[in-house]
Amino acid sequence: MDTATHQVRGEKASIKERWWRVFDLRVGALPLPVYLLLIAVLGLMTAHGKLASDLPTGIALVAVGGFTCAELAKRIPWIRHIGATSIFAAFIPSMLVYYKLMPEPIAKAVTTFTKQSNFLYLFIAAIIVGSVLSMDRQTLVKGFVRIFVPVAVGSIAAACVGTAVGTLLGLDIRHALFMVVVPIMAGGVGEGALPLSAGYAQILGVEQGPLFAQVLSAVMLGNIAAICCAGLLSYLGARRPHLTGNGRLTVAGGDDDVTGANPRSFEFDVNSVAAAGATAIALYLLGVLSHQYFDWPAPVVMLVMVVAAQFFQIVSPRVRGGARFMYGFFSTAVTYPLMFAISVAMTPWGEIVTAFHWVNIVTAVSTVLTLVATGFIVARWTGMYPVEAAIVNATHSGLGGTGDVAILTAANRMELMPFAQIATRIGGAITVMVALAAFAWLR
Repeated sequence: MDTATHQVRGEKASIKERWWRVFDLRVGALPLPVYLLLIAVLGLMTAHGKLASDLPTGIALVAVGGFTCAELAKRIPWIRHIGATSIFAAFIPSMLVYYKLMPEPIAKAVTTFTKQSNFLYLFIAAIIVGSVLSMDRQTLVKGFVRIFVPVAVGSIAAACVGTAVGTLLGLDIRHALFMVVVPIMAGGVGEGALPLSAGYAQILGVEQGPLFAQVLSAVMLGNIAAICCAGLLSYLGARRPHLTGNGRLTVAGGDDDVTGANPRSFEFDVNSVAAAGATAIALYLLGVLSHQYFDWPAPVVMLVMVVAAQFFQIVSPRVRGGARFMYGFFSTAVTYPLMFAISVAMTPWGEIVTAFHWVNIVTAVSTVLTLVATGFIVARWTGMYPVEAAIVNATHSGLGGTGDVAILTAANRMELMPFAQIATRIGGAITVMVALAAFAWLR
């Protein structure tokens, strides 16, 4: 009797353990049974016209969509090494919306959720604050000072090479420089393409719309090329470990790794994580306030404030430990859902298709490759790892904050976000100002 009872209990335990093993299978961060359940529930809601745009439904939609795109890309040989997960999550949903292959209620719900929640800037705030507060402060300052050299040298080299290639392929020299090369390094759409096209329109006395379309297509091409370069750089780092710091930018002094390799781990609890989140939101809102009063870019102000807080050790070690956990959560669980959301709500597939002319493609690729290669070469002279410096330079040719997320995801180095923001925001602003001055002078 006891033996029979033991066998029955053993069988029950075995069934339970098998189920647990199934539950531990993941699609991204979602357990497989939860993933399948969400697909079924969201499908029924869509079929019955009951799909809402609220926070829980929005999170479910972007999580299923983002992790599905990433999981599909991971299954494709070869191209997964050039950032296929980021490319799939950043562009495939936009294509599905454009060709009406995505159900309209889903596209509408994701768009409403993304725009109303300001999803992107919550993510950037958490990543920047989490990564900066997890760095060694001396290494942080050295990295910020040194990164200006490869970005500046790379920008000049890329402008020369990209313009020369475009001219050789038949483009007018002014068109190649101001309509293809400069937009790629202008810092994205809101901070780059829009003010750039507005400035061009004002100088020429024409409508902004057609100019914006041309500029935006170049920005899209540069972003795709940068994602591919980031994936290749990550692969190169895996094959040649001496060329990479695996997320650390500077070679000497301190540890700026935020992936958990730092032996000086901080003690923290749930309250510390909540405090880190509140700190990130407070610094972001301070940036928003500065934008409202002085028209300063909110992410740049937030970046300066958190660097100052880390340098002067204003934040306690316990909250810094919470910031490390916050960074890990957002970089692991939120990245692909965010990219899916932005692809559906903010990425115009029609403009990408328009840009796919071989002359524009070759010009854009040569610009980005020069920018990346210059960062790779110059890094050794400034005490930085070549792979990391080249990745940061690649973000200079990205689609603003959205591009930074996609590029760093393709490189598997989200901890470089603070330096990417320098290349994107400050580098982009300088590019726009210099380009508009030159465009007016050469008119």
